[in-house]
Order: sequence, then structure tokens, then C-alpha cells
Amino acid sequence: MSSENLFRIHLVLGYIAWLLCFGTYFWPRLKAMDRFDAQRAIATLHSFRFFGLVFILPGVVGPDLPASFATFAAYGDFATGVLAILALLTTKIRPLFWSFVAIFNLAGATDIIVDYYHAIQSGLPAMPGQLGATYAIPIIYVPLLTITHAVAFYWLIRPRVSK
Repeated sequence: MSSENLFRIHLVLGYIAWLLCFGTYFWPRLKAMDRFDAQRAIATLHSFRFFGLVFILPGVVGPDLPASFATFAAYGDFATGVLAILALLTTKIRPLFWSFVAIFNLAGATDIIVDYYHAIQSGLPAMPGQLGATYAIPIIYVPLLTITHAVAFYWLIRPRVSK
């Protein structure tokens, strides 16, 4: 089987596994929380996106990892992680917290979409070995990030239900 097919299978199965796990374990807990606590939990997960800078760390990724993918992915993740951290630091100032929640989700979702575009345009699926030690990021971490962005947007645009 080709590396490209293995990469695609890994990517699809990463989404399937996370959707099953999320639906069984995380979604029920998040639904039981109020919006603030749920968004805070999502921001906590995304606060680790500074780790995406590893895409530009020599020796961790292959020398031929397309710069058009790596640079944008690294700095997009870094920016999203910093914005998520700022959201967490502003929990006592609710209007600021909600602004950072909206901004980090917009930045993070845009980053993921553009990263997929850059990966396809640069032919990354045909050379997944160039991801080196970062191979697990798009296969294991990105599907969860994508799912949590969708949930965060759902709660941001859904009308509040008064109890």
C-alpha cells in the first residue's frame, strides 16, 4: 500500500475514532456544563497548540517538508494556542473571555482549513514521511481540534436557553 493511501486511511480513521470517543465520553459531559465551563474546557485543549511550532523545528520534520505547509501550520497553531491561553487568562472578565473564545476558534478553524489546503497543494499526502515525528499531529490531534472547533461554534451561535 502506498504512503499516500496509508496517510489518508490514518487521517479518516483518526476522525472516526475521535468522533466515536467524543460522542461517547466528551459530548455528554460538555453538554451537562454551562457554556462558559464548556468553552473553557475547549480553550484548555487548544491552549496546547503552541506545540505546532514543531513543524518548523529542524530534525523533527523531514528536510523536504513543504515550507508552504509547515510555516503556516506552525504559526497558525502558535497564534491559536496563544489566543486560547489569553481566553483562559481572562475568565474573570467575561466579555473579554468571550471575545478571545470567538477569535481563537475563528483563527484555529481557519488555520486547519488552510493547512489542509496547503498540504494538498504541496503534495504532502504523497510524502507523509516528511512529517517525521509530527506525523501524529494531523492523524491524532487535528481531528479532535476540528471537532471541538465545531462544538465551540455551535455554542457560540446557538441561542441561549434560559432555565
